[in-house]
Amino acid sequence: MSAVRSRFIAVVLFATAFLAPPAADAAAYPNPGRVTGDIGVHDPSVVKRPDGSYLVAHTGDNIALKTSADRVAFRNAGSVFPNGAPWTTAYTGGSRALWAPDISYHNGQFYLYYAASTFGSNHSAIFLATSPSGNSGSWTNRGLVVESRSGDSFNAIDPNLVVDDAGRWWLDFGSFWSGIKLIQLNPATGLRQGSGLTAIAGRGGGAIEAPFIVKRGQYYYQYVSFDLCCRGASSTYRVLVGRSTSVTGPYADRTGVGMNSGGGTEILAGHGGIHGPGHEAVLADNDGDLLVYHYYADNGASLLGINRLTYDSAGWPSVA
Repeated sequence: MSAVRSRFIAVVLFATAFLAPPAADAAAYPNPGRVTGDIGVHDPSVVKRPDGSYLVAHTGDNIALKTSADRVAFRNAGSVFPNGAPWTTAYTGGSRALWAPDISYHNGQFYLYYAASTFGSNHSAIFLATSPSGNSGSWTNRGLVVESRSGDSFNAIDPNLVVDDAGRWWLDFGSFWSGIKLIQLNPATGLRQGSGLTAIAGRGGGAIEAPFIVKRGQYYYQYVSFDLCCRGASSTYRVLVGRSTSVTGPYADRTGVGMNSGGGTEILAGHGGIHGPGHEAVLADNDGDLLVYHYYADNGASLLGINRLTYDSAGWPSVA
């Protein structure tokens, strides 16, 4: 997630106007599917538990949790760290708000990558926590994964864990600055392995963040959010995608434009009373792939959106 970074406004406006024009009329996009209950979320990520229920982690004080038995009705489930996360305050300026958690299930436990930062700053860090159950208070912090400092050209927020076909673990992340990066992880610890840093998407310093990579068929699909979140109903977030046969790229959109050159095929944008949909994740469920994201209502509330993903004959996804 990010707020307006004033030093980039001119670049953002340029990028919005000239890079990756919308691939479809936004009026044609479907509304979110039906969800009920406690659906106030920002930067949601979701995992299906072994018992068949769903666990959502999202931005909030000490990382907020929600659960659902049926993917329709959601309820509050507390926070990941109910006693606080003091190891993050050097990056948050003392705030309890932790950002953009990425939740998944591997090797019999839940993994949660999450970010600590402040708006407009790239003095940021991504940490890992694990839990046998996913329940509030059951999480153990496993330490720092990657950080960025004010002199760096990237921003260590918005993490997403990717496990490739060879069983290698990767973390994609990033926001503004020089764009989206990929680092390798040690599967035994979930922490960083080596010092490599691969650029996999960017807009020349413009507004790109919230990467999510998923393998379908022969391709790795990289979803990203373009433009601005965190402005309520004035938010301009939208969801774009590119793909590659390699997890490390290069990724390109449907027209062949590289994602490191501002490319991306738009699959969802604001329409009607749905404002700034973005910070997307993909959940592979028994009935197909789902796009999970937040959007803003007319009153500025940030809400949970879930839609099905369908794929055309060439393998490109669209929102249904």
